[in-house]
Formats: sequence, structure tokens, C-alpha cells
Amino acid sequence: MDQLRRTMMFVPGANAAMLRDCTLYGADAIMFDLEDAVSMSEKDTARVLVYSALKTFDYSSVETVVRINALDAGGAQDVEAVVLGGVNVVRLPKTETAQDIKDVDAVITKVEAKYGITPGRTHMMAAIESAEGVLNAREIAQASDRMIGIALGAEDYLTSQKTYRHEDGAELSFARNYILHAAREAGISAIDTVYTDINNEEGLIRETSLIKQLGFDGKSVINPRQIPVIHKIFAPTQKQITKAREIVAGLKEAEAKGAGVVAVKGQMVDKPVVERAQYTLALAKASGLEVD
Repeated sequence: MDQLRRTMMFVPGANAAMLRDCTLYGADAIMFDLEDAVSMSEKDTARVLVYSALKTFDYSSVETVVRINALDAGGAQDVEAVVLGGVNVVRLPKTETAQDIKDVDAVITKVEAKYGITPGRTHMMAAIESAEGVLNAREIAQASDRMIGIALGAEDYLTSQKTYRHEDGAELSFARNYILHAAREAGISAIDTVYTDINNEEGLIRETSLIKQLGFDGKSVINPRQIPVIHKIFAPTQKQITKAREIVAGLKEAEAKGAGVVAVKGQMVDKPVVERAQYTLALAKASGLEVD
């Protein structure tokens, strides 16, 4: 079972209190932001704070992600600090080409070698935030073995499209579907954009239900109140849990008998169905639902 990424919560890199307390909110991943959430005058301070937080606090229960600045705007220094700090994932902002991924990969590789860090330990993900980035999503997703996911950044993308957010989300349909397909082809996660109207729970429910239906792994979030709402929507139903339990039990029975074919209630079950059942049970367990 891969890492769950139902929620990836933005944490401003210059906010020491949030760096300390962010695991309390229950997000699957926490993303320390050194880019847009930090003013130019605080960039160096935020980098030091995030490095110190990674070295000091126990984030073992969640995945740690850092959104760096562009390489020519302090990003190289960001990479060195956070890789040395032990971050799980480096997230690139405004990724437009596969070369963007390769350039940051090279910096990470150099830092790992410099400090004797296990090669390949540090993973990467990319934020797609422009028309060019969307159209290059397939190449971006496959640009490095370090890649674990790609994410849609809607605000900059819609600016590039000369439009804005609407209730039905039609303006994001192409980007969402193309990014999702690119991620699935590459075997990595697809993370949806933030829902910025933090006081509109009905809108958050509607949008999260849509992206779950499409097949996204989760959403980026900007407010802790959004986390339980999203997790509830991603939780499987009891009917889905029961069916998944039967499939996994059938797999174990087939393995015990040395059989190469899994049958559940007289129906043959292939590998993708088994994998989906295992994922359903993992979601149920993460949601605090009865599995066994």
C-alpha cells in the first residue's frame, strides 16, 4: 500500500508555531511552504526554520513535503537545507517541463552525495500551474525516478487560461483529467488543487466528491478545518469495505492452496480488483472504520 495522500496541508515556512504543531490536525502529509507563503524578506529565515523543524520535531506519523522556490530564486539553497534536514519530498512550484524536474533532481543528487545521504532517499513532486505545464504533464510525471506525485495549482493555471474559478469547476476539467492520466500512467499520485473558500463547506464537499469520483488521491488544503471533511468523503462505505474484505480473504485462501486464480462467490477476481480492494481497506483503516 502506497502512502495515503488524501490531504496535504500547506504550512507557512516562516510560522514557527505551525511548524511545531501541524501534525496535530491529522493531515496525511504536511507541506512546508518556502515559496508563495513567505515574503522576500523572510526567505532565509523560513529556510532555517524549516531545516530546524525537520531536525527537531517528530513528523514520523506524516509525510513531510517542502515547496521550494525556483532554483534561480533561492531554490538550490532550499534543496540543500531540506534534504540535509531529512525531508521526505521536495515539491517544485510552477513546473512547466520535464527539464525542470531533471534540474532539481541533479541538485538533490549532488546534496545527497555531499552529505553521505542514501542516494534516492529524497523524493520529488511537481505542482502544475500553467497551460504549458498541463500539456507537458505526461513528460513531467516520468522525468525522474524520484517522482511520487503531481499536483494541480489552479489559481495560476486559470490566470494563464484567462478565466477564474466557477461553482461547477468546468474550467478545470481538462487540466484535472490530463494530470490524472499522466500520474496514473507514471504510477504516481495525483493531488488536486486547494479549495480557497475556507468558509464554504458545501463547496468543499462538492469539489472533493468530484475529484474523488475522477480518481484523485487527495487534495492540497490551506486550513485544518478542511481535513476531516475531505477524509470523510474519501472514507469507503460499509458495502465497499465488506466487498473488499471478501476479495482479500479470497486472495489469502487462494495463496494458502497454492492456486494462481482468486475466486470470490464463484466469480474470478483479477489483480487490479485485488489491488483496489487492498486500497479500500487501507482507506477504511485510516478513516478509523472497522476492517477486521
